[in-house]
Amino acid sequence: MLDLVRLRVLVAVARERSVTAAAEALHYSQPSVSHHLARLEADVGVPLTQRAGRGIRLTEAGRMLAARAEEILGRVESAQSEVAEHAGLRTGRVRVAAFPSALSTLVPPAVARFGAAHPGVDVALTEAEPPAALAALRNGDVDVALVFEHGEPSAGDDRNVTLTAVLTEPMYIVSPSRREWTGDRAKLNTYADDRWIAGCERCRTHLVGACERAGFAPDIAFETDDYVAVQALVAAGLGVSTLPGLALVASRHPDVRIDRLPDDQRSVLIATYGRSPAPLPVQAFGAALDAANTVPTWP
Repeated sequence: MLDLVRLRVLVAVARERSVTAAAEALHYSQPSVSHHLARLEADVGVPLTQRAGRGIRLTEAGRMLAARAEEILGRVESAQSEVAEHAGLRTGRVRVAAFPSALSTLVPPAVARFGAAHPGVDVALTEAEPPAALAALRNGDVDVALVFEHGEPSAGDDRNVTLTAVLTEPMYIVSPSRREWTGDRAKLNTYADDRWIAGCERCRTHLVGACERAGFAPDIAFETDDYVAVQALVAAGLGVSTLPGLALVASRHPDVRIDRLPDDQRSVLIATYGRSPAPLPVQAFGAALDAANTVPTWP
């Protein structure tokens, strides 16, 4: 029988790409991680790792087992949550991962509402961009992930993850308030000759694609996923950028101007593991998020 602890170690090594980093992520010692890997190899009877320079990498069998282990661990976590339903939400915990602007706008009132209704259930919060949040969900490290997608919400490409739309937020062009441009300030091509400030990897990809559809390739001078820093750079005249509505609800620099992009938006979704219905604690948190959240007054 495969040991869940050893599977969790294998998944961490696959994700972190080194024994040392996996040990840090799991709060284990490095020898403990190596020991668990060796025992798991003995259990399955095939090599799961191989030397690569001073480190290791997974064999094909190791990669296959790590992928299956993610699914197994997620299902075990779901089963544990379902068993917790019988406690009537008097005890337990809900672990939530959310991207920064959601964590500073949508999540706090939901956590407060959930805590008032279920004081015996702890809520643990983790800040994570969507790829990391979804990985944590599949790995069983969190129970709920708040993620975003540019454009219309999709059904996702993972049959084990259920996505439920929360809201759609507008996108804005952010420019220095004291500078003038010739052209429509709500159109990207007005800023074709300016420098740009890009966000996280997914946001940068979206920005580049939107600019290309507008007929130009953006000159990206700076990159940061900190929406406060983006606005500070714009206010200092170092470039222009795009930001979603939640980021501007969370924080608004007095020296930037924002203009809504009419053909652009971002969808915010709740991701849960497994098919609907979700375990009761997860449903309860989703209900608290829905009840606490009225659509923000967009700037």
